[in-house]
Amino acid sequence: MRQFVERHTFWAIIILLAAAVLLWMIFAVWPEWLISAIGRKKTFVNTLLNGVTLGGLYFLVASGFTLVFGLMRNVNLAHGSLYLLGAYIGYEVAEASGNWFLGLAVAFLAMAASGVLMQVLIFRRMEGDDLRQTLVTIAISIIAADLMLAVWTGTTYQFAPPEWLFGATTLPIVSVVKASGDPVFIKYPIYRLTVLGVALTVGIGLWLFLNRTKIGMMIRAGVNDRQMLSASGVNVQLLFALVFAIGAGLAGFAGVVGGTALSIAPGEDIRYLLASLIVVIVGGLGSVTGAAIGALLIGLAEQFGLAYFPTYGVVLTFLIMVVVLAVRPQGLMGEG
Repeated sequence: MRQFVERHTFWAIIILLAAAVLLWMIFAVWPEWLISAIGRKKTFVNTLLNGVTLGGLYFLVASGFTLVFGLMRNVNLAHGSLYLLGAYIGYEVAEASGNWFLGLAVAFLAMAASGVLMQVLIFRRMEGDDLRQTLVTIAISIIAADLMLAVWTGTTYQFAPPEWLFGATTLPIVSVVKASGDPVFIKYPIYRLTVLGVALTVGIGLWLFLNRTKIGMMIRAGVNDRQMLSASGVNVQLLFALVFAIGAGLAGFAGVVGGTALSIAPGEDIRYLLASLIVVIVGGLGSVTGAAIGALLIGLAEQFGLAYFPTYGVVLTFLIMVVVLAVRPQGLMGEG
């Protein structure tokens, strides 16, 4: 017990020191030696914010994958296709109606319906057969990718958010101080900050849903002991269909959010499926908190890699995964 307390105290001190150093680097005026070592403060802060907001987007995609794969142990490798299809559908609806929020809602509902169909027609018939689930969902993703390419071609799409989310806002972070003594503050896109806020809201909502509601508790009970929950009179299959609906709907929701922040193009389905897999592996199966931590780490690694190690930047993401698997195979927040 004493060793356990001492170990956790050690890591708590390390985390607090790291947080203090990071806060100093964000809000303090950098000395010349630090600028010479890692470049301008504006570049560092923008990269940090890009990593955090990208992590928020990854979490939106991976949160649905966490429910289906991490929590229910159903291997849905068509999750990236749900993201891209939701983005395309949201784009068409938003362009036709002129209402971005309507596109967001339709994308969520359309992919939620697709998730229910997948659960009823595919996963319900292959319970516990991971290999068959993997092969079938890979086939679905390949077919879906070809169909989306045929309908929307290889053109890159990007639709605009509401006007009040356009532009940049000034952050209370000093970039440099002019010779006159006047500070120059850093500006950052409003929409990217909104993505982060949405990710936080979704994360808190999912955690409360799974841990503080009767339905969430039934879902977790059904995963651990389906027969016992069914014997108590609960419709387990209906419950699992709800989980699939939420997971797939979140993928479509993230498609619109990500397509607005970045772009919609062929290949994005593979990118976000891979990101979701890494996030779930790093964070731990079935843990919403772990998915948030994993998404943040992967987003930061990707952006700092592009900014400071462009040649080897892609290696950082997989290096994090390898280290986590070597030290803690169940993931950072996975149950040991």
